[in-house]
This record gives sequence, structure tokens and C-alpha cells, in this order.
Amino acid sequence: MAEARSTLLEQDIQKKREETRKRFVIEYAQDSSDSYDARDMDRLWKDDVLVDSYLECSHFVMENTLKMISDSLQWRKEFKLNDINESSVQKGLLDSGMIYLHGYDKEGNKLFWFRVRLHVKDLKMLTEKKRYVAFWLESHVRREPGTPLTVIFDMSEVGLGSIDMEFIKYIINCFHVYYPKLLAKMLMYEMPWIMNAAWKMVKAMLSQEVVDTLVFVSKSEIQDHVEREHLLPSMGGTDPFKFSYPPFPDDFQNPISETGQEDDAETGEDDLETKDTLEQNPLALKPRKVCFAEDWDKDCTSTWKASRRPSDAFKGTLLHISPAEELRFGLGDGEKRCLISLSNVTRNRVAFKVRTTAPEKYRVKPSNSSCGPGTGGTITVSLYGGSLCCPQDRFLIMAAEMDLSSDGGSADLAQFWKGVPKPKIMMHRLRCRMRENLNLALSPVTDRSYRMESIGRQDVHATLFQLMASSSRLEENMDRCLRWQKVLTVLVTVLTALSFSTIYTGEWPL
Repeated sequence: MAEARSTLLEQDIQKKREETRKRFVIEYAQDSSDSYDARDMDRLWKDDVLVDSYLECSHFVMENTLKMISDSLQWRKEFKLNDINESSVQKGLLDSGMIYLHGYDKEGNKLFWFRVRLHVKDLKMLTEKKRYVAFWLESHVRREPGTPLTVIFDMSEVGLGSIDMEFIKYIINCFHVYYPKLLAKMLMYEMPWIMNAAWKMVKAMLSQEVVDTLVFVSKSEIQDHVEREHLLPSMGGTDPFKFSYPPFPDDFQNPISETGQEDDAETGEDDLETKDTLEQNPLALKPRKVCFAEDWDKDCTSTWKASRRPSDAFKGTLLHISPAEELRFGLGDGEKRCLISLSNVTRNRVAFKVRTTAPEKYRVKPSNSSCGPGTGGTITVSLYGGSLCCPQDRFLIMAAEMDLSSDGGSADLAQFWKGVPKPKIMMHRLRCRMRENLNLALSPVTDRSYRMESIGRQDVHATLFQLMASSSRLEENMDRCLRWQKVLTVLVTVLTALSFSTIYTGEWPL
């Protein structure tokens, strides 16, 4: 898709968009306007990102693009996706835990789980199940537009009654036709041999592009794609998550300000509160000066040159962000702060803001600002007081282009974020992690009791990691014992049958 797009200039892409919209109205919408929801038609006319996704998915072949749009909009109207909510789905399906969203893979993509063993094949329920899938996908797109999904088909312990290749094909087709560019990859976990024949038939009906997104993994291989902290214990992970409906709220609900308060706007009062906080706490680190186009100076230039081209960077459409995947914190004074480097790769001013899952633990400066075209800056993330980061903590960086006429001030930013369309927002996630080689020797501090308390917290943290590792090994040993138990049960059953046969016939069967 990227290669197809790179061969076209922006002006050519704009012409393709206009041609797509005009031809769709003439060739499809005029004769069958009742087949589409007016809200979807309005979005198609206004949303360039949506049209681009169809064009790229069909490799800019106009006839294929138009048919894909028609199929997608008809499907959306059939399931009334613009009005879909929890009441549209049978409660039994919501409570089943067969499908849910939880966790992230190593690339920061949201995980979309399909627990196949909880599925029971029933043709009468097929339409309801399709609506059930549509509900989850539409919910994700509304909540996190532009965020790809990694689908995990958990096929462990699957019985014949759970195998429904038509339903699996439908889920795959949702990503190919109805939500183009939403899928990152599909992990087919522990697919049993009994499904091989059926899978070959389904595979033959899929395009090569879709087949390329499928990855077959075993228990030992899935950790190449997903960290243990986001995997179930049965998969060798440490995540104790058990699904219940309603699920947990969205991870990133509120942005954090420089004082750790949940607030969208930066004010002068925020800066004063931050200063007071840092002065009162001897271990709170003073954030490094932030560099932006409007206040670029020599001190900032030296800092920016060192991080302008990071080797570990996420290359987004608007910003290059370093580090690309995770923030690493430690217990020493110099390890309780991380820097996030931003580089604006557009010709316009880019506004950005930061959100987190744990606003009470972190201080971010700046949490809501902008950078000019071709420039960049540094975001300082500091642990507050004696807080420790944990693997479940996440940061979300949101960015969107502004008009060149805007100066990027606080008033402009506040108004800008209220009106920016969600499809225009670039989002990137960073996870948090404690450094593996934790330094037990804390730097001297004025309060000795505080130092001892910090060491105690570190011991607890290390102990928790040891317990999780032990739990994982115990889980693996239990799985191994259960497998041997099944083998022994079969052998005992066979020997018992042979013994009874010998008693009744007087001969040992050959």
C-alpha cells in the first residue's frame, strides 16, 4: 500500500479522491440511495482519510475501490452501525467473553481477542454474532480512531462444536473490506490439526494481501509478538485479566497537565504548582528546558542536535517520536525521569498533547503544546515523589496539524483540540518499564527514612517479579502434568479393556 501511495503525488491523490466521490455518486448512490446511510455518505464526502484507506486497500484501482465502498456502506446500514450500542447486542454474547479488547502487542497495537473455545456454532445465531463483532470494532474505531488492531484467534482447547470457519472468514473480511487499514496482523494461536483442511479452503478464498497478515504461533512463539504482561497465564504470560462486562473503561480518558492533574489546558498556574512541587520534594527532578520554534536558543539547539535523529524512533505521519516503544525508569535520582524527543516532519505547525493511564504518578512538561514545521522539542516525563512505574502504565501522544497562521498559544490549542476531527489525529503509545539492572545504591538524600522506605519498595518490586516468574513456571509444569495425565488415562483405559477381554475370552488379543 505504501509503495502504491509513494508513486502518486499529493495532487494526484487529491484528484483520485474527487474522482472516487463523483463516480460513486453517479454509478452507485443515484440509483440505490436507500442502500446507504446518509451519515456515512456525508462522512465519505468530507473525510479524506477514509477515502484514502479504500484507495490504498484496492491499490488505487477505481472499480475495486467503488465496489469496496459500496459493500462497506451497505454493511454499515444493514447492522445500523451509526446507532449501534450495547442494547443492540444480545446480553448473553456480551457476557460470554468470546470477543473483547484488552492489552497491546509489542508494536503498541490494541489486542482484539477471539476465544474460539467459547464459541458454539449455531446458524440461527450467526447474524447476531456478526452484529456482536461489528459492535466491538465500531466501538474501538470511535474510541481510538486510526489505532490498528492485532487479532488473536485463541484456538487452544478447541472442540469440534466450536469450529466455525464461516464466522472466522467473516471476521477476517471485516478488516479487509469494512475497516481497511485497521488490521495490523492476525495471530492464529495453537490451531489444531483437525482444522487444517477447513483452513485450506478458507485460505483459497482470501486475497494474498490478507493471507500475508496471518501468523500461526504456538505457546513458545507468541511472545515474539506480545509481551508476557499482556498474555494470559495459559499462554505463558502474567496478565491475571478475566473478562467481565461492562469491560474496563478506555485506558486513556483524560490528559495530564504538568502538575499531574487531569486537564486539557496549560496555564501559568500549572507552572507555579509544578515549581512548588519540585522544591518541596528533594527527589523530584527539575525538567529540562523545552525547545520549540518560538523560543529556540543556543541551549536548546545543543540538546536537540543530540536527539534529532534517534536510532530508536517511531516514524509517524506528523511526528517522529523517540523512544519508539517504551520509557525505562529506575530508582536512582537520574533514572526517575525520561525524555521523549519529537520531530515535526510536516510543513505545518503540529499540536500535540500527552495522556496517561496513571496521572497521579507522573509529571509531564509540556503536556499540551506545539512545534513549528521542521522543528521539534523534548517532553520530560518524571515519576512523582516515591512512585514506581509498572508495566501496565501507558502514555498516549496525540498530534494533529494546525494552520500556519496559528501561533500555537494556549488559547489557540484549547480551541484547536475542540474542533479537530478524530481521523486527523495521529496517536502513538508508549509503555513503561523498570530498568532490569536496578541500582540498589540510592544517592544520598536529606531524609534517611525516605531512603530506607524507597529501598523497601524496591525489594517488594523485585519480589513481585520473582513471584510472577515462579507462577509462570508453575503454570508450565501444571500444563505438562495435565498432558501426561491425559496420556496415562488413555493407556490405563486401553489396558483395562484388554484385561476384561482376556478374562472373558481366555485369550490375550493380538
